[in-house]
Amino acid sequence: WSYEPPRAEDVPAAIGRAIHTAAMAPKGPTFVSVPMDDWTVEAPADPTAHAIARTVSNRAGPAAERITSLAGQLSAAANPVMVAGPDVDASGGWDHAVALAEKQRLPVWAIPAPGGGRLGFPENHPNFKGILPPAIGPAAETLAGHDLILVAGASVFSYYPYIPGDLLPEGAVLVAITSDPDEAARAPMGDAIVADVALTLEALVAALDDTERAAPEQREGPMEPPESDPISGTEAMATLAGVFPEDGIVVLEAPSSTLALRNQLRLSRPDSYYFGAGGGLGFGLAAAVGVQLAEPDRQVVCVVGEGSAQYAITAFWSAAAYDVPVKFCVLRNSEYAILKWFSLAEGVEGAPGLDLPALDVAAVAAGYGVPSRKVEGAEQLRDGLEQALAAEGPALVEVGVAPGMWLG
Repeated sequence: WSYEPPRAEDVPAAIGRAIHTAAMAPKGPTFVSVPMDDWTVEAPADPTAHAIARTVSNRAGPAAERITSLAGQLSAAANPVMVAGPDVDASGGWDHAVALAEKQRLPVWAIPAPGGGRLGFPENHPNFKGILPPAIGPAAETLAGHDLILVAGASVFSYYPYIPGDLLPEGAVLVAITSDPDEAARAPMGDAIVADVALTLEALVAALDDTERAAPEQREGPMEPPESDPISGTEAMATLAGVFPEDGIVVLEAPSSTLALRNQLRLSRPDSYYFGAGGGLGFGLAAAVGVQLAEPDRQVVCVVGEGSAQYAITAFWSAAAYDVPVKFCVLRNSEYAILKWFSLAEGVEGAPGLDLPALDVAAVAAGYGVPSRKVEGAEQLRDGLEQALAAEGPALVEVGVAPGMWLG
């Protein structure tokens, strides 16, 4: 919601509306433009008092008959699957999603990475299968063989490159649970229940009996990183996994190593992962500072590419000026790897402007007052990360990694 009040007297109500709109599902930013000359006008006492005092709650549970129907569909399905998205975490539905998967022995996939701003399911859980590919045809192929696809707390689906194919596997039906009426309306396939995701999952668990289905096969452990010089993005993420705090939080903006990070770290606590949903750049550095301020008792590690860092570079000043103890791990591959990959996917070779030689994020961060260190290789990276994590204030480690997309 975006608004500029026509009168100074309308400013308190407009700010109140903006706050309530931002806080209600599906939640998001609001903007109020207050003209400079309005600040000198006295706000009317009675409307202002009401604007400050009122509360708004929009946690709406699902209709009972819809839960009964969906429980019947799940019980009757031969091979159902759950696809978990960010609103499971945002709504506080993490434990309910786990309970549903375990009670019904559901294999669980995460939605495609570009739309996964948060994690909807613990990624070290035996039922977790991985991350759906971000394209129409491959996503449907991955879900082939399932007759019921339950999507919890996610858009249906967040695609990136256009790779055509069927929207759903043959014989499959899809039901989405979302708090966002717009997402429910824009989904190209399936049915939707518009309600609070956590409340809906909780009600669904209560409505279901245990199943006789076999438990899903557990996926393999993290892959062994390939040997290379410089190290691969996979080896860098495996090194981070070796020192990552048990209750740590990742803020991620390294597109070419996104899947490597998730496959190596396998984060499995709620509120532990933040990513710029949609895949846009410029989110990571500033978000990491904000998340660390909001979570002072948990360690935030921002994993960012040296190209991504350029979009919000002044966040280093905020970290230093306010002594925010966020840690930055910068992956320097000297290119826009995600755009190179995308250009090749679109049949474009030799696209200009995608090489990034001589960017020195560590030097820039040090100039803003963040203690910084450049390293090479896994051993130096591990040592640098351990020292950074032990530091009381902000700290940065920059490591060179090999070009390319790192998926494991």
